[in-house]
Amino acid sequence: MMNKQERLTGKSKRRAAVATLALFIGGIGVARLTAQGIPSAGNGETQMTTTQSNFYCNSKALTPEERAHHKQLTEKLLAARKEIVETAKGYEFQFSPKNVSLAELAEWVVAESKCCPFFDFHIDLENEGNLLCLRLTGEEGIKAFIRAEFSVQ
Repeated sequence: MMNKQERLTGKSKRRAAVATLALFIGGIGVARLTAQGIPSAGNGETQMTTTQSNFYCNSKALTPEERAHHKQLTEKLLAARKEIVETAKGYEFQFSPKNVSLAELAEWVVAESKCCPFFDFHIDLENEGNLLCLRLTGEEGIKAFIRAEFSVQ
């Protein structure tokens, strides 16, 4: 039987996860990982456009500090992927919650959505909390972009 302190700690963790997901939902979008391409004309914001696509990354969407932190999170997520599953409209990256937390994944998505709004993303916690999934989808051509930017074979 759980004591009162253990119950309160569990509730605090759930509230933190819900708050993180609320931030995540408010920032819908995803995926930066440096689009390779040519600069496009804009309204003072630096944007990168991939050759022959509608995908661009706004490199000024994050402060230098945010960008550095986001890069660290990106490297962690890329290294921690357990499995990559191709779906009809994109790819799903699977993680163990022992290696990547729901809060870290949601934090990455919020930052990613600021600079690369062309992705749709979905986070799922499955298998009784033993599998954390990030599914990336988007417009026509997104799968090729994901393969290139996320090192998908």
